[in-house]
Amino acid sequence: MLKLTYTHDGFVIDHLQESLETWVTTRMILALRSSTSLCVEPSSASFLISLDLPYVNQLLENVDLFTEEILEINHYDDRSIEVVLEGTWLGEDVASEEGLFVCRLSDRLESLLYQIWQESPVKIN
Repeated sequence: MLKLTYTHDGFVIDHLQESLETWVTTRMILALRSSTSLCVEPSSASFLISLDLPYVNQLLENVDLFTEEILEINHYDDRSIEVVLEGTWLGEDVASEEGLFVCRLSDRLESLLYQIWQESPVKIN
């Protein structure tokens, strides 16, 4: 499972071994026990990837293999592409700009996207 954490500073991708259902259930229980608002909605999320990162060519060369998992790959500009995924949004409300997006993809695609993210020089702490 991939987890994308969106904050006011940017975003972080994590690769989790836990099942999507178990992870979302745990987050919902945490929200209930802490009396915190939590909106869980099917959604899509996107992020930019620099074309000069390692493994990006592998993603682009095999994009036909991932057509049922990746919603879209769009050329953003001469230096980057936008990857759009379908999954589940967890946030304070549907319109929140900060929150978590989780999705379950094939092991191969999850590993590839996570490797690309690991090579990215832009990270938030």
